[in-house]
Amino acid sequence: MPRRVRQLAGLIGLVVAVLAAGRLLTLPEPDSAPAAGPAGASVRDVWPKATIVRTSGRLPDGRAYTPWFHRDAGTSVGTALTGDGEFLRLLVRTSAGERELLRLPAADNPQFNGFASEGDALVFMATSGSMDEGGATALYRASWSAGAAQVLTGDTGTVVFFNSQYDVVIADGAVRWAAAATNGEFTEVRSVPLAGGAVTVQRVDGAYAMSAWPWLASSGTTTVRLRNLRTGETVAVPTTPDEMVACGPAWCRVLVIGPGGQPARTDVMRPTGTDRRRVAAGNTTAGVLDVALLDRFEVLTQTTVGDGPAALTLILYDLAAGRAVPLARGVATVQARSPVLWWSTGTDEAAEWFALDLRTLS
Repeated sequence: MPRRVRQLAGLIGLVVAVLAAGRLLTLPEPDSAPAAGPAGASVRDVWPKATIVRTSGRLPDGRAYTPWFHRDAGTSVGTALTGDGEFLRLLVRTSAGERELLRLPAADNPQFNGFASEGDALVFMATSGSMDEGGATALYRASWSAGAAQVLTGDTGTVVFFNSQYDVVIADGAVRWAAAATNGEFTEVRSVPLAGGAVTVQRVDGAYAMSAWPWLASSGTTTVRLRNLRTGETVAVPTTPDEMVACGPAWCRVLVIGPGGQPARTDVMRPTGTDRRRVAAGNTTAGVLDVALLDRFEVLTQTTVGDGPAALTLILYDLAAGRAVPLARGVATVQARSPVLWWSTGTDEAAEWFALDLRTLS
């Protein structure tokens, strides 16, 4: 990946990187902690219709499986090596079994990013070869129900991935993504019809990342601006020098830096600066990059440091109700792509995955 692109990705990724580092810090407790759910309450106590699906971290052939995207709590797409280790497979996994979409030589260090879905269509980016050395990235289309993945286009530009649900979006019958210009003066918003066709490019002055369509979010963390590609509307998010901000069109997450240069607390607010409230402090921080999944749920992680290894607790903060509900303890990995949140527990042979469909929390 060219140096400029790594810098752009790093700017947005820095927010969650600092938050993640904050999990291992012992910081002052907040003046007023977020309201918790009933003592000892589980997610199903608070939301009886919650759908959580538990699956093994191993496939029937013994290979470790890593989910990268969920259509729902029980249907995922992820990667696993072949039995001989020669290829990395991209698989659709359901309760009925696994189906292969694509395989690439493991020696080429393949990477899969930018998953998005609409109806039965699944799209994703695959990079074959080292991104640091200019590896080739192609956009693929596949079906959730049958068949193998097919290349939609190889004309992806210098695409930038932030580990966000908006790295690639499907809207108005087209697949869209952001690519960086080599000079850093503008961003290319590229698109191709979901049915296939030529790639079109819209240039936008400045460095931006995709957000909820039709919005873009600037790639800085101290000076943040939202831009609507349909209307041309822009929103300058009010911040102060001691704050790092990540935004979508509905909510922003504000990481407040304390006097010692360490994360002190996490707030959320509207992009205009209104409706600001504290959601975390101390050893509780944001767990994923994207802000307010379904415009309602903040994903938090809380680290407890004792004599043994640090223990990570996964928490869901409901902005609508103003309460925090613990989801799981002893968590290893946390990922989210609206509307599904998933996490792992255990290691090696004992690894397990859990997926929660946020649409069932009513």
